[in-house]
Amino acid sequence: MEKQTLPNSTAVLVLGILSIITCCCYGIIGLILGITAIYLANKDLILYQENPENYKGFSNLNTGKILGIIGIILSICYLISTLYFYFTIGEEGMKHISESFIQQMKNRK
Repeated sequence: MEKQTLPNSTAVLVLGILSIITCCCYGIIGLILGITAIYLANKDLILYQENPENYKGFSNLNTGKILGIIGIILSICYLISTLYFYFTIGEEGMKHISESFIQQMKNRK
């Protein structure tokens, strides 16, 4: 019998990669994608453990789960740092920092 690919192995890998890429979007998008990747990975892991000889793609599943965990950690760190700066500097301070950064980028040209 030919081995089947685990149903969500590719999706878990893609979601894990995207969770790392989007972790700097205030941490929320990366957090959602990372949690989704881990949920799907655990669902397929149960399926794989029941009949490991019937499925392939476990390495993608495992890699995606690890990337999802890393994405969650990075997203939480970014979210905490954003909230910290927002509450210590305030909204006006954040606007001032953003405007200063934009002005510096315009002056570079």
